[in-house]
Amino acid sequence: MSEDIEHRYWYNLKTGAVEQGFQSQSVDRVGPFDTAEEAARALEILRANSAKWSEEDAAED
Repeated sequence: MSEDIEHRYWYNLKTGAVEQGFQSQSVDRVGPFDTAEEAARALEILRANSAKWSEEDAAED
């Protein structure tokens, strides 16, 4: 993971655009991602992570 967070990639939830750096308000973006391709798959990645965490939580109960 790169330490230069300002030059990494973000997915804008409001517009659906991939952005490099801090182009939009933080409330509208998710990330950071290492590549533009990864940022373009942000919603898919978030869904997968959410499902994984739900499964882990269920296993702990």
